[in-house]
Amino acid sequence: MRAGPNPAAVGVVAAEHMGPILYALELCAVSMDEAGRREDSAYYRALASKLAEAGGTLRDAADEGAASSAT
Repeated sequence: MRAGPNPAAVGVVAAEHMGPILYALELCAVSMDEAGRREDSAYYRALASKLAEAGGTLRDAADEGAASSAT
C-alpha cells in the first residue's frame, strides 16, 4: 500500500498535460468570478501561475547525478 502519490509520476502527467490543466484552472477561476467567489478565483489563478512557472518540467536523473557529484 502506498503512503501517497508518486511525485515523479505526477510530474510526468502534469508535464504532458500542462496546457489543458492550465485551461481547466482558468475556467474554474472564471466560473468563481461569475459566482462572486473572488477568493476562490484567486486561489485557482495562483495555482495555475505556480504550475506555469514550474513549466511542468522534471529534473533529469543525469542532471541530478551531475549536480550531486559536483558538490
